Amino acid sequence: MDGASEEPLHKDYYKVLEVDYDASDDTIKLSYRRLALKWHPDKHKGEDDVTAKFQEINEAYKILSDPITRLEYDFSGGYKINQYTAREYITRFKGMILTCNGLGIEHSSKWAQHMREWEPH
Repeated sequence: MDGASEEPLHKDYYKVLEVDYDASDDTIKLSYRRLALKWHPDKHKGEDDVTAKFQEINEAYKILSDPITRLEYDFSGGYKINQYTAREYITRFKGMILTCNGLGIEHSSKWAQHMREWEPH
């Protein structure tokens, strides 16, 4: 099986909701509402792929709207480097990159909190 036809290892819910990786809760909610209205099956009678798109939007919002599941999502899964542009990669993983390199990310960030939990005691 060639790499181009393989399914991504980790569905990118940020791309599904068309938000940046460091989007605020309010931005995620607004984008979800906009997309849910746009892709609601009642507006697209007879189009089978619309229901799947609508379900994907709901699934993405369910994960990203809850702080705990969002953090677990951010730290889970396999990521293919070639599925991101350089800008997307830096934006997606900047918190983890900065924390791992000790480059002064504030202690209240979700990445810093997660890294402290992983420290041996």
